Amino acid sequence: MSTWLIAPFSNNEFMRNALVAGILVSVLCAVAGTFVVLRGLAFIGDALAHGVLPGVAGALLLGVPGMLGAAVGSAVMIVGVSFVTNRSGLSSDTAIGLLFVGMLALGVIMVSRTDSFNGDIVRILFGEILGIRPRNIAVLAVAAVVVAAGVAMLYRPFLLLCFDPEQADVSGFPARRYHAIMLVMVATTVVVSFQAVGTLLVFGMLIAPASAGALLARRIWAMIAWAAGIGASSVYAGLLLSYHYDLSAGATVVFVTVCAFFVVLVVQLTRQSVSRQRLSRARGIGVS
Repeated sequence: MSTWLIAPFSNNEFMRNALVAGILVSVLCAVAGTFVVLRGLAFIGDALAHGVLPGVAGALLLGVPGMLGAAVGSAVMIVGVSFVTNRSGLSSDTAIGLLFVGMLALGVIMVSRTDSFNGDIVRILFGEILGIRPRNIAVLAVAAVVVAAGVAMLYRPFLLLCFDPEQADVSGFPARRYHAIMLVMVATTVVVSFQAVGTLLVFGMLIAPASAGALLARRIWAMIAWAAGIGASSVYAGLLLSYHYDLSAGATVVFVTVCAFFVVLVVQLTRQSVSRQRLSRARGIGVS
């Protein structure tokens, strides 16, 4: 049994690199994803994850690093949403939906114009976690430190923004400014994580572990810790399953994280049901 659990990583450098990169992505997505869940930014997180597609496609066409293109795509998405919201009077959800569809369509158009994307499009959408190199791991590590440090410094305004934006304004933390900073944090996470799990799957890493953490904890740092632990465990389990059963590594990892959320949900619902039953019996005994 130990061979089944350990050998894939001890005998394979690609698997070891994937595990390290996956754990770093889990930490990044736990920090950013917690605020995505608490702030209700799931839609913009999804839009950012898909909106990087034309940027990455353009970068590959121009022969520049895909991460640079992803950063440009994320910046266009954030600036575009702010512009439409501020100038048109439409809701932010409407602006996000417009930019989301437009960026995704542009990415597909760019991909359809050339045959050179036959292999690259799969890598963009689903990542290449088994092709992670040491320099990618270094970028993920730096990003994880920067994002975690940023949240530590901005903990109070972020906390107020998530639960009472008006109180944030009153306390001297302009809600609009810190909302923009939070979006930049989410965009940074998406940009540096897409190489590992792809643009389609990074959203799952942002949402599923953080949502499970929200069910298990009531304090933000505890939620982040739970999310990071669940994400890292899912990376390990997903890589093992993909190795032994010849499955897509990135997709398997994300699928395991979603399954982990539902396991946590069922356990929590079961515990609540048992607690209610015990309380009902205790009240019945008290009445009698």
